[in-house]
Amino acid sequence: MKSSVTVAALGALLLTVYLKRRSKKRPPLPPGPPADPLIGHLRIMPTDKQELVFHEWSKTYGDVMYLRVLGRDLIILNSVEAATELLEKRSALYSDRPNFTVYVMMGWDPDVAFLPYGPRFRKHRKLLHSHFTQQAIVRFQPIQLQNAHILAKGLLENKGDYHHLLSRYTTAIVMRIAYGHQILSDDDEFIQAANDSGYGQNNGGPPGGTMVDLFPILQYFPSWFPGTYYATFAREWRWAVEKLYTLPYEHVKKQMAQGTAEPSFLATQLEAVAGKALGKEDIEDLKGSAGIIFGAGAETTWSSLESFILTLLLYPEVQKKGQEEIDRVIGSDRLPTFEDYDSLPYVECVTQEILRWHPSVPIDIPHRSTEDDIYRGMFIPKGSIIFANAKGMALDESTYTDPTKFNPDRFLPKSQGGNEEPHLGATFGFGRRICPGRHLATASIWIAVATIFATVDITKATDENGNEITPEVDFETGITRSVDSACS
Repeated sequence: MKSSVTVAALGALLLTVYLKRRSKKRPPLPPGPPADPLIGHLRIMPTDKQELVFHEWSKTYGDVMYLRVLGRDLIILNSVEAATELLEKRSALYSDRPNFTVYVMMGWDPDVAFLPYGPRFRKHRKLLHSHFTQQAIVRFQPIQLQNAHILAKGLLENKGDYHHLLSRYTTAIVMRIAYGHQILSDDDEFIQAANDSGYGQNNGGPPGGTMVDLFPILQYFPSWFPGTYYATFAREWRWAVEKLYTLPYEHVKKQMAQGTAEPSFLATQLEAVAGKALGKEDIEDLKGSAGIIFGAGAETTWSSLESFILTLLLYPEVQKKGQEEIDRVIGSDRLPTFEDYDSLPYVECVTQEILRWHPSVPIDIPHRSTEDDIYRGMFIPKGSIIFANAKGMALDESTYTDPTKFNPDRFLPKSQGGNEEPHLGATFGFGRRICPGRHLATASIWIAVATIFATVDITKATDENGNEITPEVDFETGITRSVDSACS
C-alpha cells in the first residue's frame, strides 16, 4: 500500500515539474489589457461597438491581442497582415468555428457561415463556389441591371424612402438568383421573411460571443436567470429562420412539379438529386445553401448601399465627380452597363471605398484554432476563438491616409493623384471562410452606384425652416446600417 502511495505521489510530482517546465518553455501569449483573477477580461469586455474598442486597444497592445473571458481564450486580429498569415496561410489550423449555441437554437445551423469545418462545410462550399465565381456571376448581370433600373426609378419618385428601396433592390436580386422568384410588389411574403429573419440575426448577439455560447448549459435555464437573454431571444425568433428556409424551398418544389419553375440555384440543386432518397440532413443542406444566398446576400449588400447614400450626403464632391465620369464616358443617351466597367475607374474606386469605409460586417464571424500555434514569438492556444476586426483594419493609419474620411481617390495610382492604397479584402472574411458571394455582392454594389450617379441627385433633407439636416455617422451594431439618415 505504501509503495502504491509513493509511486502515485512521485508521479504527481513529476507531472507538476513537467507542466511548470513546459509553461516556462512556452512562448508568451499575445499582449492585452490587464485581467481580473478568475473572470479574466469579462468586466471590460465591450458589449457595443466592439470593433472600435478593439481598435483603440490595438494602439496600446498591438495588432494581435489576447483576451481571456471565463476560461475562454480570445485572439483579436487588428491588421490585414496578421489575419492573412493566420487565417489564410495557416488556414489548416484556423478554419473551424467556435460554438454558435444561440444561432443553432435560432435555426441557422445549416448555414455554411456557421458550420464547423469538416465534410458538411466542404459540401456547402463546393455547391456555392461553382455558382458564384467571378466568371459564373456574369449570367446574373441582366437581373442586377433590371433591378438597378427599378431602384433608380424608385429614387426619382421618392428619395426619402431610400431605406426601403435599397432593401428591395438587394432582396430582389438574391431572391431571383436563389429561387427564381421575381418580386413584383412591396408586400411580397418573401421580402417579409427576409426582413424577419434578418432582424433575428442582427439582434441575436455577437456570433459565438454571448454568455450562452460560452456556457451552453445556460440554454436550459429559465429566462429570468442571468445570462440567458439570447437563449430566450433565439427561441422566440426561430420561427422566422424556419420560414426563411422553408417558404421558398417549398415554393420552388411546387413550381418544379408543375413545370413552371424559373432557373435558379435551388432548382439546379433539386434537379441534381431528383429521384434520390433524401434524408433530413440532405434537405437541410439544400435549404441552407440557398438560404444563405437569400439571407446573408441581401443584408450585407443593403448595408453597403446604405453607407453609400450616407457618404453622398456627407461628401457631395464624391457625387459630383461620379456624375462627371458618367457624363464624360457614357453621356445622357443611355444608362451604364457592366460593359462600361473598365471605362469607369472612379465608380470602381467608390465601390471599394464603400466596402472599406464601413464594412457591413465590422468583425468577421469568429474562427477557432484547432492546434497550438506560435506567431511572431507569441503563443496561440488550441481552441482559441479568433476575431478578425475588419473595421479596425479599415482604420489602420499605417495603411490608409486619414482613414475615417470617405476618399475614393485613395485607391488611384500616384500618377493620377491617388495614394495607391490597397482594397480592403477583410470585408468578406479570410481563408477557407471567405464569403463565396463576394463577387456577386461587389457587382451589385457597382451597378447600383453607377446607375445612381447617372440618374439621381442625392441631397440633404431640410427641416421646417429650410435648413439642411446633416446626418450623423452612426451605425447599428451587428450588420452595420446607417441610423436616421434623411435625404431628398
